[in-house]
Amino acid sequence: MLTQKLLTKITPLHGLRSMSTAKVSPAAGTELYKTKNLINGEFIESSTSEWIDLHNPATNELVTRVPKSTPEEMQAAVDAAKSAFKSWSQTSVLSRQGVMFKFQHLIKENMAELSKNITLEQGKTLVDAEGDVIRGLQIVEHACSVTSLQMGETMPSVTKDMDTYSIRAPLGVCAGITPFNFPAMIPLWMFPLANVCGNTYILKPSERDPGAAMMLAEMAMEAGLPKGVLNIIHGTHDSVNFICDNPDIKAISFVGSNQAGRHIYERGSKNGKRVQANMAAKNHGVVLPDANKENTLNQLVGAAFGAAGQRCMALSVAVMVGEARNWIPELVERARKLKVTAGDQPGADLGPVISPQSKARIERLIQSGVDEGAELSLDGRNITVPGYENGNFVGPTIINKVTPNMECYREEIFGPVLNVVEADTMDEAIQILNDNPYGNGCAVFTNSGAAAGKFTNEVDVGQIGVNVPIPVPLPMFSFTGSRGSFLGDSNFYGKAGLNFYSQWKTVTTLWKEEDAKTATAEVAMPRMQ
Repeated sequence: MLTQKLLTKITPLHGLRSMSTAKVSPAAGTELYKTKNLINGEFIESSTSEWIDLHNPATNELVTRVPKSTPEEMQAAVDAAKSAFKSWSQTSVLSRQGVMFKFQHLIKENMAELSKNITLEQGKTLVDAEGDVIRGLQIVEHACSVTSLQMGETMPSVTKDMDTYSIRAPLGVCAGITPFNFPAMIPLWMFPLANVCGNTYILKPSERDPGAAMMLAEMAMEAGLPKGVLNIIHGTHDSVNFICDNPDIKAISFVGSNQAGRHIYERGSKNGKRVQANMAAKNHGVVLPDANKENTLNQLVGAAFGAAGQRCMALSVAVMVGEARNWIPELVERARKLKVTAGDQPGADLGPVISPQSKARIERLIQSGVDEGAELSLDGRNITVPGYENGNFVGPTIINKVTPNMECYREEIFGPVLNVVEADTMDEAIQILNDNPYGNGCAVFTNSGAAAGKFTNEVDVGQIGVNVPIPVPLPMFSFTGSRGSFLGDSNFYGKAGLNFYSQWKTVTTLWKEEDAKTATAEVAMPRMQ
C-alpha cells in the first residue's frame, strides 16, 4: 500500500524520502535529499547546476535542495503533457472520475504524512497542516462529481430536422504556479479539476515547500493517472516565464503575490492564454458593539494569527466600531496567551514564518506603524522560542490606532500582525473597506440581521462572512476574490473553475427525412424554417 511506501521513505529529518527525491552528500551525518522533476510519469533528477536550498523554518536546518529545472527539462514536461493529452482527453469521463475516487482515498490514507511534510517545509502547526490537506481534499471530492458537472446542453428540433447541442471540451495542456503558504490545498485547487476535465498539467509548486505537491503526484499516479497527464517542474523566474511563453500551454492558474500575479496575467494573456490569478489581500473584520463579545474576540485572534498570518484570507485588520473599541485590551490579552513554537510541538498555536527574509520584512512593517504614530499594543518581535533559537519566529502582534494612510495598513504584511482601526459608525467602517484596493474577503460581527444585510449589500468585496472570520467557500461554490485581489474572468474551483478548465463546443446537425430520397445535391444556402 502507498501508506507503507511513504512511511518507509522518511529521512532522519522527517522529510519525504521517495521517488521524488535523490540523495545528497550527507552533512554532519544527516542524510539529505534533492527534489526531482516529474516528467512523463518518472521522477527524474535534474541536470541543472542551479539549486535552491530549502530550510526548515523552525530551525533553519537544510531539508532538501530544489532544482531550477533546465529549459530542456521544462520542454520535456510540456512535450509529455501534449502527447498524453491525445489519449487522456478521449478517456471516458467515468474512467477519469474513477481515478479521482482512488486519489481522494489515498489522500485520506496519507493525511498524517502529508501534514508532517508541510510542517517540516512550511512551518505551520500539524493541526493547521491537516486543515491545509482537508480543504484541498474537498476539491478532489468535488471533482469526483464530474459526471454531473461536465454535462452539456441540448435543444432538439431547434428548427425543422435540425438539432443543436453543446459539450464541454478540455483545453489541452494547462499549468499551475502555487505559493508557499498552502503546499497541499492550492495544488489541489488546480490539477485535479483540470485533469478530470480531460486536460493534462504542468505544475510548478513553490520552491520553498514542494514536498507536499510531490507526494500528491505520487498518489495521483498510484490512483491511475497515466504518464504525462501530470508533470512537475521547479524553479523561480525562468520557469514562470517559460510557462507564460510556451505556445503549447493553453491556460495558467496562479496564486501568490501582486507583482508576480500581474506579471503572469499580462505576459500569459499577451501570449493568448487563459489566466486566473489570485493575488494579495487586506481582509477586514468589522466588529459592531452588539456582537457576541466572547465569540468575536476568539474569532479575531484565530483568524489573525493562525498559520502565523500567512494566509491570503487572514483577517489582518479589525475595524472596531463605536464602543467595540473598548474590547481591545481583552483582544490583546487573548493574543498574548497563544503558544509560539515549532509546528510539530504539542500545544503549538502558531509556528514560524517561512524565511528569515519574511521575518525581517514583517518586523520592518511593524516598526513603520510605530514610526507613523500607531500604538504597539502587543509586540511579537524579538521572541525567543526555547530549543528553536534559530527559527523564523514572530509572535502575535497588535498595532492599534492604525489609519489607512499608514504603510502597515497599505501593505499585505503576511505575518502574525493585526492592525486595529477605529470607526464611529458602520457606514464609516464600510467606507474604509471599499476604499481599500483589495477585495478578497471580509467579515462583520453582529447580532443584528439588518446590520448584516446592509453590510453584505454595500461592501465591494468578493467573499463575505457574517460572524465567520475566514469565509472561504466550500468547493460547490467558487473562491470569488475580486478587485485588486484577482485578475481573470473565471475564479478558482466550483462552477467557475470548471468553466476555466473547459471550453464550449457547439454542434448543429441536420438529418432530413427526405435525404434518403433526394436524387440531386442542394447547393442553395439552407433556410431556417
